[in-house]
Parts: sequence; structure tokens; C-alpha cells
Amino acid sequence: MPIDQTLLDDLEWRGLIAHSTDIDALREALASGSVRYYVGFDPTAPSLHMGNLLQIVTAMRLQRAGHTPFVLVGGATGMIGDPRDSGERTLNSHDTVREWEAKVRAQIEPFLAFEGENAATMVNNLDWTQNLSTIDFLRDIGKHFPVNRMLARETVKRRLEAGGISYTEFSYVLLQSMDFLNLFRTHGVSLQFGGSDQWGNITGGAELIRRAESGTAHAFATPLITKADGTKYGKTEGGALWLDPTMLSPYAFFQFWLNAEDEKVGELLRVFTFLEHAEIEEVEALTAEKPFLRTGQKRLAEEMTTLVHGAEETARIQAASAALFGGGDMSGLSGETLGAALREAGSVQVARDELTSLVDLFVTAGLVAGRNEARRAIKEGGAYLNNVRVSDGDVVPGAEDLVGGSWLVLRKGKKNFKGVEVV
Repeated sequence: MPIDQTLLDDLEWRGLIAHSTDIDALREALASGSVRYYVGFDPTAPSLHMGNLLQIVTAMRLQRAGHTPFVLVGGATGMIGDPRDSGERTLNSHDTVREWEAKVRAQIEPFLAFEGENAATMVNNLDWTQNLSTIDFLRDIGKHFPVNRMLARETVKRRLEAGGISYTEFSYVLLQSMDFLNLFRTHGVSLQFGGSDQWGNITGGAELIRRAESGTAHAFATPLITKADGTKYGKTEGGALWLDPTMLSPYAFFQFWLNAEDEKVGELLRVFTFLEHAEIEEVEALTAEKPFLRTGQKRLAEEMTTLVHGAEETARIQAASAALFGGGDMSGLSGETLGAALREAGSVQVARDELTSLVDLFVTAGLVAGRNEARRAIKEGGAYLNNVRVSDGDVVPGAEDLVGGSWLVLRKGKKNFKGVEVV
């Protein structure tokens, strides 16, 4: 595969280089041939999230530019977890880490090419740590790490100020650095990248390669993606922006991007999507000129949901949104996608054998305060069942009215709707 000479320029334009080792040396290395690079993921949860997705997308950019990825899933480091500002992590069992490791590997695999000229390779750092003795670890790795430099790391300093840090988390940098050294020795990997919060660990590995092998390694870090007010991005009301559809529905995933702040849309399009520069600039201009059209948010949601969950799922979500918010036909909607949308908007459950009249259902769903208000809305033509105007409030919905086999969509007026899940 020919090497894309514009890769580093593209990464810089997209704002993906927050830190780097010698940028000129990195540029020369990336231009001179296929560079073997690695990025790591610790299985500290059963799913990857938004921050991990940024690293996956960056790995995809490098592979598409002709470079060769080594993806490390940390079966060893995942049993510890890198130090956090907020305190010690809860250590997970070996069985849990193995289970999560398998899930993380399966999530990563669809994004990269594992066949071809610069095929990706998946590695596990447990392979080179599980039989390593403590004495060998201290002799071969520990001797290269001055304690004063380890104490100067920002995360360590904050933890010490907040009450302390265990030796387990304090020594995490040695394990991650050893990963880079091992991949350098066994596979010729000379570049590591990761999030800016990992910069100390990343440079620790590059320095270890210099000290232990007199070798040259390159590194860069992507920026921390934050909201406009500087707080951490990637959180929903229910928690992290998980990639696993069983932990966060594709509809909720779509809505997250659709609700992006106007001032952040351009940045998110640049770092997360593969749109060309000119197209991103055009979308940015349209969003700034007519923010009420939410052009950037719609494109962002479509691109990201298609990348993670596929084009078919994106189309289902768009159809469900059009039906719910635009009053379209609901007959063809899947129960799963519609259910995810209605749970986000608000829904109630009713047993199938306890279905009552539409008047009562409007009350049960919380769209009206009481039966009189429900009857008044129906009389005035402002009540709908599955986007069809209701004329008789005493009708009890039947099986033929259930969208996707289990849902009724009640709406009052143009925008107030609730779901009734018939169970």
C-alpha cells in the first residue's frame, strides 16, 4: 500500500496532535515507509466508550495511510487499571478481566483490516508478563525508572495531595512502558499513541526503549475532548457513551451526537469522522449561519452511528425519529429501535390483559392530568395514536395497533408524546 504523505498534516488539521515527541522526526518516519504503531486498551469495563473510539478512529487513519497497527488489549494491565485522579480503582477478578478482554477485542476487530499488506495484529500483554518473575521485572524494567520522575507525574502528584496512591497504581507506568519495549523488540513497533491523559505512560515507554535498547521511538497523544465549558465530554445521563448496543442503545448513541453543542460540532466532525476537509468546513459554515437547522449535528450523528452501529441501524433510527417528531407512518418501524426512542422520551408499561380505553391510557402515560382533559384533547382533534388522530376515546387498542409487536405511541398536540409498552 502506498504511504499517504499528507497523514501528519491531516492529523494536525484535525487537531489530533496534542503532544508529540520530535515532530520533524515523526514526520520523516511516517513519510519514509510503513511504520509499525500500537495503541492500547485496558479491559476495565465490559465495553469501550467515546474516549476509546477516538483512539480506534485514529488507528484507522494511520492504517488507511499505509501504516501497520498493533492493537494491544491489556489482559495484564486491565487487572490493575491506570491511576485515576479520583482514587483507587476496584480490582476486578481474573475471570472478569478475561471476559471483558474478549468483549473489547470483538469490539475493536470490525474497525481495522486484519488481512492485506499492512494488516493489523492483536496482542495481549498478559502473554509477556504472566511468567515474568518479580526479580527480573525489577532488574530489567524497574532500574530504568528514577523515582523522582515518577513522583513528578501530574496524576501521581494529585493523588498524593488527595491522600495517597498504592504501589500497584504507582507502578502502572512500568507495565505500560514495558509493553512498548516488548513490541519494539519483537515486532519492530516504533510508534505509540493514545489519549493525552496517557502521555506520561507513553513517553515512559519511549524513554525505556532509549535506555534499554539505545533505540529511537516516536509518540503522540490525542487531545482530551471536552464540552464547551471545559468539562469532560462523552457522558450521558445514564453514564458513559458506551459502544456496546446492549449498554447504550444505538438510538441513544445517535441522540448524543445529535445534541452536540453548536460550538463543538466542527471539532467533533474533525476528530471523529472521515469527511474531507472541504466538506467539514462547509458543514461548519452552514451550522454557524443557520444553527437552527442543526446541519452539523445531523451529519455528525449519521456518520458516527453508521461507523459504530452500521448504515441499516442508522436508517432505522432516522425513520423512527421522523415518525415520532414528524408525524410519519409508523407501521414499518422495528420494535427494538422504536422502544429505545420511546424509553428515551418517556414511556410506561401496561400488561396486555389490562389494556384500557385510550382516554385512560393518555392519563396513565402522563400526557394529561385526568380523563376530562383527555376527552377535551380528543374532541379538539389534538390526540393521536400512532400518528393517527383519535376520534373515539373509549376505544381499547388491539393487537393490530401495536407497533413492532408491543408499542403504542400516544401524542397530544404536535410534540408531546409518550410510549406505552404492552407486556
